[in-house]
Amino acid sequence: MTTINEAESNPDAEPAKDTKPGFRKLLSSLGNRKTAYMLLFGFASGLPYTLLLSTLYAWMSDAEVDLETMGVFSLIGLAFAFKFLWSPLLDRIDIPGIKRLGHRKQWIVTAQFSLAVILVIVSRLDPGSAIGMMSLLAGIGAFASATQDVVMDAWRVDVADEVATIDILSTVYQLGWRSAVLVGGALALFMAERLGWPTVYAILGATMGLVALAAIFAPEPDQTVASIAADDESLRVLRDAGQLSPKVRGWALAIVGVLWAWALVTVGVFMVRSLSSDPDARPDSVEFIQNMGPVIVIATVVVPVIIAAVLENWRRKGRYVLAAAAPKKGSLDGFVDQGYRALILPLAEFVGRLGWAVIIVLTLVLSYRFTDTVWGSFAYPFYLGELNYTKDEVAVASKFFGVGALMAGIALGGALFSFIGRMAVLFLGALTAALSNLLYADLALGGYTMQAVSNFTGFTMLVEWLGGDARLAKLMVAIAGENLAGGLAGAALVAYLSSITAKGYSAVQYALLSSLTFLIGTLGRGALGQMIDEQGYYPVFILTTLLGFVAVVACIVEWIRVRRLGKGAGMVAPV
Repeated sequence: MTTINEAESNPDAEPAKDTKPGFRKLLSSLGNRKTAYMLLFGFASGLPYTLLLSTLYAWMSDAEVDLETMGVFSLIGLAFAFKFLWSPLLDRIDIPGIKRLGHRKQWIVTAQFSLAVILVIVSRLDPGSAIGMMSLLAGIGAFASATQDVVMDAWRVDVADEVATIDILSTVYQLGWRSAVLVGGALALFMAERLGWPTVYAILGATMGLVALAAIFAPEPDQTVASIAADDESLRVLRDAGQLSPKVRGWALAIVGVLWAWALVTVGVFMVRSLSSDPDARPDSVEFIQNMGPVIVIATVVVPVIIAAVLENWRRKGRYVLAAAAPKKGSLDGFVDQGYRALILPLAEFVGRLGWAVIIVLTLVLSYRFTDTVWGSFAYPFYLGELNYTKDEVAVASKFFGVGALMAGIALGGALFSFIGRMAVLFLGALTAALSNLLYADLALGGYTMQAVSNFTGFTMLVEWLGGDARLAKLMVAIAGENLAGGLAGAALVAYLSSITAKGYSAVQYALLSSLTFLIGTLGRGALGQMIDEQGYYPVFILTTLLGFVAVVACIVEWIRVRRLGKGAGMVAPV
């Protein structure tokens, strides 16, 4: 466990203190300039993701592009799945000529202007005759979009303060992201019917350009990793007496470096093979993500975290440490020190700050979104195949009404942060996310409870008045309940992850932690798919409900730890 002295000696970590909750705190946070930019950045994150990974398929369908070619486009999603692989570079490298904007803003503005240009160029292309160029631009755009996501996550952690709290910033970021999904999805489809796809992409590309212009004036964190990178003292300390010996650090860096290099090569080779092969010879992208995705995350996240924990334990116990200062002897020593600080030190700081509590934190992170990530693959087969709803009915219930419920859940989470605190919202999100699986379990048995709720509340009459029927109403009630819980849980998790990362290491730490949230769900899809084939959907929903309580228990344990830490430090914990 982290001692109180250790907690107090880490000023870069999110403080445990919290001001008195209430409307005044909420209104003050919402009126802050940083909060406004966080909403804008959330929109800037969701818009290219939607346009490149969702709406573009509708344009290609209108252009009668074959399904096999469309399938290759799913490869650009790998940029988002493995964006943590280049996050250390974003923490350490400045862009010549524009670094005066600030270490975070230089990357945000560059990525957003790049996306604006790419979307405008895409608007001038024809998917039927220029699919190769469109694929290349979409891939570059996905890389730029994933890059801005990494940096904006770090920006959120770095600029948070007692007014623009990490909880409110996390909430408005997600609201901005979901707003972009509506604009880039539903609104784009509506506009395309009247203006055509080229005009739609040109307009939204220009919108990204306006966002990039506005980002130039966003506040830059007072202390970013740029100041750390420019400080030679931080490197010199690594060779002071009591620090790990350069040889041990070198071996640790070699192991982690090989694992990360293997991951980059593996992803790169797969993408080249897929994009350059004939349709019959292309590897299966879904199979690659499901089979190799977890292996890559384990190799590049889990194993390095274990190595960092071992190194921190050795350093504290005085094993393999320098008895006297050891100056650098050449460029190789300097390279090892730089690499160690970029790749391993963020993990060592995280493990060293939390101590044994890192087990609790990782358990919570791994289990918290399990029900969401594992369910996503089976949602449409359940709606369309098992329940026999039409595509139009699913679109209305899931994409329009469901997104509204999701945004309501996010907003509810943001409001609750100011009244009951972060850990209480985190617990409530885990509990409701687990229990929401019972709504689908009821649908699997006929949806009698959902129908009764819909009838009792008058929702059925409303849906019928709008042109639907009772059967659609009960689906909408179930989706609303699940999405409301999912929005609440999502807001809570983003705020929690942001609160446990340290300023100065935020890009690497947040990118690694967020990747872990999808690990267990990805691993579990195959087994649950087999279970559905053999036993049907109802037992699966009961099982996922029970598994969701792993996160509930982890939240309770972490809540207790945070309260004790806050009281021991003489502060009020954000509970």
